[in-house]
Amino acid sequence: MKIGIIGAGNIGSVLAGYFRKLQHTVLIANSRGPETLSQVTRADGAVPVAISDVAKGVDLLVIAIPMKSVPVLPKDLLSELPPSSPIIDTGNYYPLRDGVIPEIEREVIESEWTSLVLGRPVVKAFNNIVADSLLHKGLPKGSKGRIALPVSGDDIKSKQMVTALLDRMGFDAVDAGPLSESWRNQPGTPAYCPDPTIEQLRKLLQRAKRDKAPGNRDQAAKIMAKLAPGFPPQELVRVARLSAGLDIFKPRSWIAALHLGLAALRA
Repeated sequence: MKIGIIGAGNIGSVLAGYFRKLQHTVLIANSRGPETLSQVTRADGAVPVAISDVAKGVDLLVIAIPMKSVPVLPKDLLSELPPSSPIIDTGNYYPLRDGVIPEIEREVIESEWTSLVLGRPVVKAFNNIVADSLLHKGLPKGSKGRIALPVSGDDIKSKQMVTALLDRMGFDAVDAGPLSESWRNQPGTPAYCPDPTIEQLRKLLQRAKRDKAPGNRDQAAKIMAKLAPGFPPQELVRVARLSAGLDIFKPRSWIAALHLGLAALRA
């Protein structure tokens, strides 16, 4: 396939590397221009392009940018994106980072808001895994402990394409229903970043409480903002698993929670 990626941060860069390994052609763009993408393109072989060109004729478009940046994308960005080409939204709403988005505060689902802004359907995927796990934890199909990721959307064919891509990358996929149900794996829910298996993920999605998620999200964001940039990402995963009730009998998870608390206090 020919795949376009908007955003060269942690998730966008990791996805570019995966897609190149799978022999796809990858175009990548950011808001600062293709001349700033030399490090990313040297690492994975993606082609840096202007943001106005990243969606032209691609078979799949990935949007991996902060939600505050979605409304400032070029208005004609999708004019040459084929109607059959899915758009993957990897975004998450953090008011501490994105500012207040009134529609989401009024309970519009995050990815439904993104879809409304873009004027095109989107598939929600890759939003509930840290980049380190995405980069290092893919496993062959049938492997014990293989991580599962939710895929939400209203178009069956688009979800099937994303599911097949996930499988080739080394991850199971769970059909998490229509886009209106994608709140179940937004920040602040049990399914957010605990690297679950397919059986665990299905249960975690069902346990999500929409009224509790924003408070959990904001509390976690305040702690994260205090952490040093080099805080180990797998310590965060262990804390997420502990919070989701997956590893309550593993001492290492409790130690990770202690490390997180101490790091936040020292900041």
